[in-house]
Order: sequence, then C-alpha cells, then structure tokens
Amino acid sequence: MTDTVSAQNSYKLDDQIGYLLRLASQRHAAIFQAHAIENLTPTQFTTLLRVSEKGRVSQNHLGRLAAMDVATIKGVVDRLRAKGLTQSGTDPSDKRRTMISLTDKGEALIADLVRIGKAISANTLEPLTDAERQTLIKLLRKVT
Repeated sequence: MTDTVSAQNSYKLDDQIGYLLRLASQRHAAIFQAHAIENLTPTQFTTLLRVSEKGRVSQNHLGRLAAMDVATIKGVVDRLRAKGLTQSGTDPSDKRRTMISLTDKGEALIADLVRIGKAISANTLEPLTDAERQTLIKLLRKVT
C-alpha cells in the first residue's frame, strides 16, 4: 500500500470537524430561512438583537458585538436602515462616531425575533437530548 492510499484511508471526511460544521450550518440555515420574517438575513437578525440589547450603540462597537468586520456591519446597518428598522445619528460627544438605534418599527419586531430565534434553535437542536444540547453549546463556546 502506498503512502497516499494509507493517508487517504486514515482520513475520513465524514469525521472531520470542518465538514460536520458545514453540514450543521447548512441545516441551520435552511431552518432559519423557513422561519425568516421581514426577509432578514442571519447577520441582520443578529444585528437587530445586538442593537436591542445595547440600545444606542456605535456602529464600530456593534460590529464587534455582532462578530462582523467594519465593511460588513456598515452594509448590514445600511440595509436595516433601508427597511426602516434602524436609524443612525452622530454621537454628540464625537461627531465622527455613527450611533445606531432601533426605530419604532425595529423595536416592535424584537419580541417576534426572540420568539422565532428560540424556535429556530430548538428546531436545529431537535435531534439531541437536553444534555447533548447543553454540551454542544458549551463546546461550541469553547472553540469560538
């Protein structure tokens, strides 16, 4: 047996973390899409919830809270503003800083987003027992 064949036999794609995470992510994305409201993307969903948690927040800090780079969060905020869900203004103490907050329409959506988010998570984790769900969440937090 050659070294190449031996290496191939010892590497099982179905056992690789990247492959398994991608499959889980695809499953979760399909579940998210089936529950989506206001045509929100996962990044828009996350952004709205982070703004709701913080109230008024700088766009730069919001990007960090939502795990997005500067260019990505700007685009997300722009699209949410176009949907009438967020609004922007300058920080009175620093005119260079853009502050983001929810509009009344965005605020009215939060309770539904929380409810839907819980349903999406429950549906995604449905194949697992309660103990397995807790373990998976704990392990994912550890690797992120």
